Amino acid sequence: MNVVDIDQLSVNTIKALSMDAIERAESGHPGAPMGMADIATVLWTRYLRVDPADPLWPNRDRFVLSNGHASMLLYSLLHLSGFGLTLDDIKAFRRLGSPTPGHPEREPHLGIETTTGPLGQGFGTAIGMAIAERHLNGVFGSDLIDHRTYAFVSDGDLMEGVASEAASLAGHLRLGKATFFFDDNSISLDGPTEWTFTEDVAKRFDAYGWHTVSVDGHDRAAIAEATDAAISEGDRPSLVLCRTHIGHGAPTKQDTAKAHGSPLGAEEIAGAKEAMGWPVDETFLVPPEVRAMFASAMQANSEVRKKWEEARDSAFAAATELVDLWGRYHDAPDVSLSVQFAVGESVATRSASGKALNALAAAAPGLIGGSADLAGSTKTDIEGSDHFGPQSPAARNIYFGVREHGMGAVVNGISIHGGLRGYGGTFLVFSDYMRGAVRVGALMGAPSIWVFTHDSVFLGEDGPTHQPIEHLAALRAIPNLWVIRPGDATETVEAWELAYNRTDGPCALVLTRQGLPVLDRPHGGVRRGGYVLREGADVVIIATGSEVAVALGAADLLAAEGIAARVVSMPCLEVFDLQGEDYRSEVLDGAGPRVSIEAGVTSGWHRLVGDGGLTIGIDRFGASAPWKDIAEDLGLTPQGIATRISVWLGR
Repeated sequence: MNVVDIDQLSVNTIKALSMDAIERAESGHPGAPMGMADIATVLWTRYLRVDPADPLWPNRDRFVLSNGHASMLLYSLLHLSGFGLTLDDIKAFRRLGSPTPGHPEREPHLGIETTTGPLGQGFGTAIGMAIAERHLNGVFGSDLIDHRTYAFVSDGDLMEGVASEAASLAGHLRLGKATFFFDDNSISLDGPTEWTFTEDVAKRFDAYGWHTVSVDGHDRAAIAEATDAAISEGDRPSLVLCRTHIGHGAPTKQDTAKAHGSPLGAEEIAGAKEAMGWPVDETFLVPPEVRAMFASAMQANSEVRKKWEEARDSAFAAATELVDLWGRYHDAPDVSLSVQFAVGESVATRSASGKALNALAAAAPGLIGGSADLAGSTKTDIEGSDHFGPQSPAARNIYFGVREHGMGAVVNGISIHGGLRGYGGTFLVFSDYMRGAVRVGALMGAPSIWVFTHDSVFLGEDGPTHQPIEHLAALRAIPNLWVIRPGDATETVEAWELAYNRTDGPCALVLTRQGLPVLDRPHGGVRRGGYVLREGADVVIIATGSEVAVALGAADLLAAEGIAARVVSMPCLEVFDLQGEDYRSEVLDGAGPRVSIEAGVTSGWHRLVGDGGLTIGIDRFGASAPWKDIAEDLGLTPQGIATRISVWLGR
């Protein structure tokens, strides 16, 4: 069998597996896997350097299926390549507990590099991976780090704003090792893209600073030629626009929206199989020639990986300090920071965060990130480092520009690439713009760190458009995200320790603009999520962030009335929930009814204070005024809180 025949057999195998799995599941998206089978065969058998014998090989190429609805394309490729997805796993597509869910979920040991599905997220995450490669290449050199990032993207990806933000950044940073293949099939879920998407995509990406080339997406020779051109391009990322037919080969549904998001049906599948010379009555058929072709490609990749390991071992033997440096990037230990502040000193937690960040950066060289054009306000610059860019790839400060959503996806890509920890900063109110990325990062357990400053109405004169109200509750609603709102500078240092030492999910640090008094407090309370700051037997006051000092002031005033208030600092509800029942009871029980204080919506606090408890917060938008005037107006002062609690207790 000649090369042309075996390539076509591979294409047909991918199409058949995709049709069969989606039909059995009675749901799925057959059109894109069928339309991109030619592109996938070329990339995976000729270019992509991955090795199922060592799926986590640090210098492997990264592959991202941004159009995650085409998941059966990825699962077919991983099965054929020997990544541990069995034929039974393919047959269990979209079934409970299977490793083949409806959209890919990050399982790097199976070759699934990232979670995709929300369109545009994979695009931005892939750009983050390309940034990580470029930075590590700048640190360690091409003998140790030199790989490419490939992604498949759809018209839906390119319509989403997050992809535009990430593409603009990638062109500016000249990420020449990023090559994306656009499945240009002229069909979206509702119908022809001419209804909604008629821009000149090539010109748009040309304007971003990308290299672009258009090919017939079913002409494998042309696809290979375009890939060669992308690899040799140098310092521009590449978009290969592949004109394809959705549902390629389906007798009546090709080039229609009916091939996009629903099974083709038995009759249509039979017609497609008959047209490509496939046994109509057989399902989940994989010819041995196709297995052999993919096995040969993966064996060649194994040889590349072994040569890389030899080069790594030689480099380590020649320079023992390189072994230590590699370990500090790839096997980062827990950190403990020694940043200290004087009790009573007034320090904004964003400023304390900047000091903690820089102390951490000195101990953890793999920490890299920046902000959405707000470094001076969010205090997210690493001192002594340049700006990451084409001329300074080893620099650690990334200037994302005003691109919050793109920043979120990029930081996720950096954090899951391996060897680095990414962080991104903006005002808390703008976490809305990047919520999609924050959620996807939490879903896949990416250890990204979000630095959200200007955390309440107390940022003052900028007014309600910039004052976050519902944002703490909204972030806490995301599973697996730890939202940490420290109450003073020393809690902020501990918050950074907690965030960096967490490796199974993201953390959001929520920080003040205004100065807060440094409290006389026990060390280590943040790692428990919540702890007792002041003992009392009549009422429990639970507070976060800037309201902790207010709660302590209120407790002093209540004491003058004969009311002994226990004050609990609760910087992280998620971590507190992970503590044992005995500890939680020790903190909250036995001191009367409970009150919560937080300068945000009261939603969610009833769970902690109970049905008979009191929630004090802000269930309205803010106002433009000096922050102390706002605090007086809202009653969020020690006197205002003490009066309200006293009245509530019937005193």
